[in-house]
Amino acid sequence: MSRLNALGANATGRTAELFTAIKSKLGKVPNAYDTIGSNSPVALEALLNFDAKLADTSLSKKEIEVIKLAVSEVSGCDYCLAAHTLMGKVAGLSPDAILAARKGNPGGDAKLDALSTFVREVAGTRGTVPQPVVDAFKAAGYTDAQVVDTIFAITSITFTNLLNRINDTVVDFPKAPA
Repeated sequence: MSRLNALGANATGRTAELFTAIKSKLGKVPNAYDTIGSNSPVALEALLNFDAKLADTSLSKKEIEVIKLAVSEVSGCDYCLAAHTLMGKVAGLSPDAILAARKGNPGGDAKLDALSTFVREVAGTRGTVPQPVVDAFKAAGYTDAQVVDTIFAITSITFTNLLNRINDTVVDFPKAPA
């Protein structure tokens, strides 16, 4: 059961405007967005803008979803795992590639495997990420710009992971397979 206020159809003002835009794009306002917007329309608008800019980075849609899946697995966010399993399929990831990205197992694409490994290390490491981890990521074909863009994507999903873990947001997507 959710712990924070969610207005849903009772939203007014800027929150209602944001919800209308989300609903026109996604067909619904996901529970996570409802919670964020109901409590801070500024945070929801910033998150939506952040993700819109993320689409303009050097990372492909598949790569962005690999990042979001890997971080969500490391943080234990069942809501984001469910949402990004669905989004990963939309981006063209196979069920095996989705599970590999989450678990850090080989998924058949060496570059995406390196991305998942790098992201899992960044998300799970306290302190400085070891140089060999950065070197391996770059050896897989990623650039310095993509290192920065990967951190940008990690930042986006970390916000929603934390919100959903605090809120215990009710998952309104098909549950991610274990």
